[in-house]
Amino acid sequence: MAVGMLQVDVGDLTFDVRTDGPEDGPPVLLLHGFPETSLSWSAVTPLLAEAGLRTYAPDQLGYSPGARPDDVDAYALPALVAVTADLMTALDLPVADVVGHDWGANVAWGLAAWHPDRVRTLTAVSVPHPTAYTLAFRADPEQKERSAYIKLFWQVGKAEEVLLEDGGRRLRRMLDAPGVPTEAVELYVDQLSAPGALTAALNWYRAMSSATPVDPVDVPTTYVWSDGDVAVGRTAAEACADQVRGDYRFVELPGITHWVPEQAPEQLARAVLDRIARGPLLTPGAGLHTPPS
Repeated sequence: MAVGMLQVDVGDLTFDVRTDGPEDGPPVLLLHGFPETSLSWSAVTPLLAEAGLRTYAPDQLGYSPGARPDDVDAYALPALVAVTADLMTALDLPVADVVGHDWGANVAWGLAAWHPDRVRTLTAVSVPHPTAYTLAFRADPEQKERSAYIKLFWQVGKAEEVLLEDGGRRLRRMLDAPGVPTEAVELYVDQLSAPGALTAALNWYRAMSSATPVDPVDVPTTYVWSDGDVAVGRTAAEACADQVRGDYRFVELPGITHWVPEQAPEQLARAVLDRIARGPLLTPGAGLHTPPS
């Protein structure tokens, strides 16, 4: 096993990337969401590594200190997808199994839709296909209520003040759930308290737009949703099936909140491994061991 941290240059950006698993294992790209970092995958990657996979978990745009552009447009979904595809190229990953949680799931959906040749299989966690989410937001009053917090995030300056006051009390409360390690929460709050860091993370929300359509995806896909998720309701979750034209599996985790990678790492790893095993043939000689039980 080779566990470590890489610094990878993409143009004038430098990304921090956590790695785990055998260097010759089939590659898996893990994309985190807000307000976390690649550390959120810490309980998942050892399980994937045990199965013989090589994992790459970057601190995404705005989260890596060396990849923090000021321009809000740099955080629009097409730009996020493009820089992630470029990061894969810099990592020498022509194609990978892609797993995304929260905003990382949005990027993963975009990769699968716009760069299907780069995505062998997709496992999206918590956040459904962008079109499913948008349709639910427009038609379902419950989803609109669940999404109301985004209005605060759009308020430049105000959101930063509210989230960071009292030592980041509201950020901590957002992440307060069984299984989310206290030390990880402290690290997230500390990193987002650095000058410009929280603004960069919130720019993902400030650049979001339903005017950029994301096509249905053709790659083999698993969508993992938890019924305790306060941000994404059942209407959006079940609408996801209509946005996948390839092989599709919906995995529902009862009693789990939004923070699936921390709260249910074994169940998530099983879902990922099952999806990878059901995908196209792996590179000859690349082994995939039995999923953990």
